[in-house]
Amino acid sequence: MKLNIKLWHQTLVILLGAAMFFSCKNNQEKKETVPADEPVAAAAEKSEEWIYLFDGTTTEGWRGYNMDSLPPGWIVKDSTLTFDTELGLEQDYTGGKDIIYAKEEFDNFELYLEWKIPAGGNSGVFYHVKEGYDGPPVVSPEYQLIDDENYENIHDLTEYNLSLGYTENPEQLKPLQSTAADYAMHPPKADKILNPAGEWNTTKIVFTPERVEHWLNGEMVLSFVPWDEAWIEKKNSDKWKNSPDYGKYKTGFIGLQDHSSPIWFKNIKIKKL
Repeated sequence: MKLNIKLWHQTLVILLGAAMFFSCKNNQEKKETVPADEPVAAAAEKSEEWIYLFDGTTTEGWRGYNMDSLPPGWIVKDSTLTFDTELGLEQDYTGGKDIIYAKEEFDNFELYLEWKIPAGGNSGVFYHVKEGYDGPPVVSPEYQLIDDENYENIHDLTEYNLSLGYTENPEQLKPLQSTAADYAMHPPKADKILNPAGEWNTTKIVFTPERVEHWLNGEMVLSFVPWDEAWIEKKNSDKWKNSPDYGKYKTGFIGLQDHSSPIWFKNIKIKKL
């Protein structure tokens, strides 16, 4: 009897050990057959809490700067938020054409959008927009969108650049005026990747009080610290020296600029930081 009990205990230990071995092996095989990044990516996307400012179907939430409605020309067309020049420029309309997402103000954020412009096109993305001014540029930082390649060949920049004191080659588009610049404040890196006019580009702006990042087509092309001594010196030495409220607000609306040319936006979304 004692021998049988001892044998039974030994058999039970062997069976339990085998069960644990095959269980661990099975779990390991499952881990190896499921791509590790799939559940992580799904969880990350779920936790990002993106707020869509434009989802391709409606202009809800958008209106003109200092206005109660959208200026003529801004419509949803082919699932894009677009400025149609035939509707917006060929009318007896003299008001502003810049628009804001007026449902909510944002302070620290990550903003993502996709955009394209025609040859010679010009636009921009504003943040920390406050109303009551002549227009967003005098108060709000701008991520510049422009046709770097063709703009200076289609538009005469000489008078404008001379007015800013740019006496060397005033006919040329300056780095501070090029795509992904913090307009008239910080230039992007020279070797950025910008798709040609008529093709889609992606933009990301990350804003925190410690660091601002401008991304273009998946690459960070510019970063700076807002409101530090270097920022104040730049602000007071160039285009914004006579705009006392430029960039001072720490919260505000997101805005899009029209510069009398067609412009297309899609997948506009923001995440609070």
